[in-house]
Amino acid sequence: MTAALVVSGLTKTFGGQRALVDTALEIAPGEIRALAGENGCGKSTLIKILAGIYEPEPGGSVSVAGVPMALGHAGGGDAAGLRFVHQDLGLVGTLDTVDNLALGHGYRFRRHGRIAWRDEARAARAALAELGYDIDVRRPVGELTMSERTAVAVARALSPRRSPARVLVLDEPTANLPAAEAERLFALVRSVSAAGVAVLFVSHKFDEIFDIADTVTVLRNGQVIDTRRVETLTGDDLVELVIGHALPTRAVAPSETGLRQDIVLQVQGVAGHTVAGVDLDVRAGEVVGVAGITGSGREELAALLFGGRARQGDVRVAGQRVPPQRPDRAIALGMGLVPAERHANAAFMAASLRENVTVVDAGRHVVRGVLRSRRERSDVVTWLQRLGVRPGHPEQALIQLSGGNQQKVVLARWLRQAPKVLILDEPTQGVDVGAKEEIHQLIDEAAAEGMAVLVASSDHDELARLCQRVIVLRNGRAAAHLDLPELTAARITASTVGTSQLESA
Repeated sequence: MTAALVVSGLTKTFGGQRALVDTALEIAPGEIRALAGENGCGKSTLIKILAGIYEPEPGGSVSVAGVPMALGHAGGGDAAGLRFVHQDLGLVGTLDTVDNLALGHGYRFRRHGRIAWRDEARAARAALAELGYDIDVRRPVGELTMSERTAVAVARALSPRRSPARVLVLDEPTANLPAAEAERLFALVRSVSAAGVAVLFVSHKFDEIFDIADTVTVLRNGQVIDTRRVETLTGDDLVELVIGHALPTRAVAPSETGLRQDIVLQVQGVAGHTVAGVDLDVRAGEVVGVAGITGSGREELAALLFGGRARQGDVRVAGQRVPPQRPDRAIALGMGLVPAERHANAAFMAASLRENVTVVDAGRHVVRGVLRSRRERSDVVTWLQRLGVRPGHPEQALIQLSGGNQQKVVLARWLRQAPKVLILDEPTQGVDVGAKEEIHQLIDEAAAEGMAVLVASSDHDELARLCQRVIVLRNGRAAAHLDLPELTAARITASTVGTSQLESA
């Protein structure tokens, strides 16, 4: 059988640093191949070469269904039968679904060159219905939930072209999807595979790899370390292949953190667009989780508490009221927020690490109207080193760091403030397994020092790892409260979808 995709000898160098080194892989028709590795291992570089964004160095080749593919221009992969859903989805938020799908296949025209809008809308609805979604195709995609936007991106990737789809490349397609909704995507992936289309599935989430992939290729430092059948691996095996060693044993268990009796964060009757009246308390030294499928209110709550969205209800930090839509007052009263969608809502990608760390209190090192730049740099370096940011030069642009290190810079911004309350919305979204554990340890340490921490996450293993308690939202309200020692990822998942029979971990 002719392979669906053959990659041979791909090498790419940026500024003297090799991002890919003689990379090779082969995927059969209908095979679901996972691609795993830490941030900066070369996964994104490989995907961008396949997409024609980067041109590899001479000597490498790619063939699709036995036909050599032209490298170095954007149309090569599409003409060969490669289809892509990139991590950022590549949608235009101000355009509706019909227009975004047309970016993939073009418009259908009637006589006299007029676009067949009714046919386009009908085809868009049909494409989304095949994925199990009923979406208003005339609504701007920027107003859709992340689940719905992901569906639009997948529908566009599978839309008809001049050449049939041979390989579907999914780059972190579930980064913004909770487990229950990710299953809808997995069902689609399996149907695509059953039709003979190969799937290259890039993910940091190992449970997804074990759930959906037939095989997994691991990259480390730009090189292929191994390709194995998933059924022959354990979770620990895959971790060691990815990072080169076993993860350290956790130093502090949730029940052993510095939990104190004083309530620091008090929330009563908070409501917004989806949230419909939530009450919760978080004590000093406690980590409380918030779970729920997309649309449950989970993805809205953090911004409501911090003042990023209009809200009703009462929010207090150490007894002092936080007024709505006043992030400045929230900060002054001792609240910090690491929001979801880091690039859009938290990071200044072209700015330096120093500027990203100090942006919330740029005046700390100003004396008599003059910025003491040496003191500021020294302060920032201390925090970069404390959080293990690599590379940690304060004047380096944030965009040059991996996703995990970018997230640690955003964390440094708030930990440096020593807030009474730290709100984390999807704190390890899009980071690799090693950086994820490092961030979890930083959260452990913050709680151990007496900080009240609220974590909203679609990663239920993460919530089980970090929290003493988890509040599950459904339809904007708290539908369940889970506590140690019964707090497990399986129980959280069951509660988010309203399953009455809870599994044990």
